[in-house]
Order: sequence, then C-alpha cells, then structure tokens
Amino acid sequence: MPEETALATQEPKTEIAEVSLRPIQKIALMMIAFGPEIAGEIMRNFTEKEGEKISIEIAKLNNVPVDVLTSTIEEFYQMMQANQYIIQGGLHYAREALEKAYGIKKAEEILKRVEAATEVSAFYLLQTVDDKQLLNFLQNEHPQTAALILANLKPTQAASILSELPEEYQYEIAYRVATMEKTSPELIEDIEDVLREQMGSIFGGGLSKTGGVDTVAEILNSVSRTAEKNILTNLRERDADLANEINDLMFIFEDLITLPAATIQMILKEVNSNTLALALKATTPDLRQKIFDNMSERAAAMLKEELDYMGPVRLKEVENAQKDILDVARRLEESGEIQLTRGEEEELI
Repeated sequence: MPEETALATQEPKTEIAEVSLRPIQKIALMMIAFGPEIAGEIMRNFTEKEGEKISIEIAKLNNVPVDVLTSTIEEFYQMMQANQYIIQGGLHYAREALEKAYGIKKAEEILKRVEAATEVSAFYLLQTVDDKQLLNFLQNEHPQTAALILANLKPTQAASILSELPEEYQYEIAYRVATMEKTSPELIEDIEDVLREQMGSIFGGGLSKTGGVDTVAEILNSVSRTAEKNILTNLRERDADLANEINDLMFIFEDLITLPAATIQMILKEVNSNTLALALKATTPDLRQKIFDNMSERAAAMLKEELDYMGPVRLKEVENAQKDILDVARRLEESGEIQLTRGEEEELI
C-alpha cells in the first residue's frame, strides 16, 4: 500500500501533442535535445529557482513527437540567427538577411519573437537603428517622446544624438529625462502609442520607464562640451536644484584635479602630448599644475614649452581634446583599471 500511495502522488507525465508549448516547456525540450553534458553547462547560468522550474518541466515531458521537437529546435535556431544578425548589422540588416532566408512573412514572425523575448524590446531594437535615422525621427517628435527614447538608449548613443539636436531642444529633452520618474502612466502610454504607430509594429511591446538625474548625468558625460554647457546653463535657469543635482553626478574635465596621482598617471600614459596640450589650453592653472606634477620633469618641461609656443586655437579643438582624454579615463574605468570619483578624494584604508 505505501508503494501504491507514493506512485499515486507522483507528478503525471505531460504528453505533447501539438506545437503550442509554453516558453519554459520549449527550454526543457532544448535541454533534452542538447544532452546531459551541454544541458548541465547551460543550467549553471540559470538561478536556482529557474533551474528548479526547468528541471520539473524536463521531468514532466514524455512522448514528444519528432515534429514538435524539430519545430522547437528550428525556432531556437532562428531566434539565435536573428539576434546574431541584429548584433552584426542592426535591425535593417537582420530583416533583409532573414527575408532572403525565409521570406518576408516568416522574417517578420521571427523578429516579433525576438522582440517578445526581450524585456526592453522596443529600445533593444531602437539601439540597432542608424543614429541618423533616429535623429531625423526625434527632430519631429514631442520632447517627451524624444526624452523617453533617449533615456532608454545606451548613454553613448543617446549622447551622440543629443549633441546633434538643435540647442533649444537639447536642454528641454535633458530636463524631461531628469524628471521622467514623475511622468504620469497615461502620458507614457500615449508615447508608446506614438512609437507603435510611427516606428512600426516591430517596435511595439512594453517600454522601459527609466530616466532620472542619473540617466541625464551619464548621457551628458559623453555629449560634446558645447552641448553639455548649453544644456546645464539652460537647466540651471529653469531648475537650479535639478541642474546642481545632475552636475554633482557628472565627471567633467575639470574634475581630473580631484583624482589620485596614480590614476592621473595611468590616464596620461594613454594620451599623446598634442592632445594634452590642446586640452590644457583653456583650463585652470591648478589643473595644469596637477598634470605637470604627475609627469616626469622632462615631459612636463616639453609640455610647458608646447603650451607657450601654441598659437590661437579654436574652442572646438580644445573641447574635442578634453573629450578625448575623458573618453580614455572612462575606458580605463570600464576595464576596472581606475576609478573615477567626483569631488573630494575618498580615504583609502
């Protein structure tokens, strides 16, 4: 009797008779198809809870028809193929490649599946659109629509687009990004409708509601110095507290003076003397001295001489040189080689 009771309480096997599987069942099928060794490697990348759910589905599956398994494997392959195309050449390239392989209708189905499987689908795909096309689209849109889109792009892409927009539009968008956390759900829904209508159904789906001062600071860190000054100046006139909050989160060229000596030395190793001289042409004496102090006597003397003999230069050239140095600093920070801190140096223990 005890044995019969135990058998009666076991989870019943699931017999698959059609292709309408839930996503987790498809994952379970793929794990079975991969075999124990590969499936085990993949399962290590799931959380404990995810692994448990998938394991339960694997245990429940039984009598899977060959055509269902084949269809699931084919769908998986198409999704991976589409993702690879998007990474390689963007959405337009992916659509063209898939249309050649599967036809227009099937290509659209695959791209919609990719979209549905991506949490921030609309903006994931927008990141693959050519910047010029996106710039042209945003120039004709309401600032709130533009703000929502830029807030959800990669900061470097958002910065590139923001720098090219008209000056009066730049600070208006930056202000709306900074205050986006206060945006009403109804307004966000309206913006979603605009995106679906004007960007096409492939850009539909749930949109991410990110924004705030952190996002603006990250974007402004990468815009041109001219755009940065324009945006912050106008924001300060409109909302001084908000502008100060954003400014406090940014790392600008003048903030190099706050960095430890070792950090500055690592940055200077990656910068050529001409760029450094141009960057220091329009900066404070204190920052210049900080740079000189972190160079060898010979290198500092040569840099001073270059500055003394340098004639008039365009402000744009100076700003570009400063941006190049900041790009080096951020690249080193991203690789974990240095840490950029704004304001007073923190004590190391």
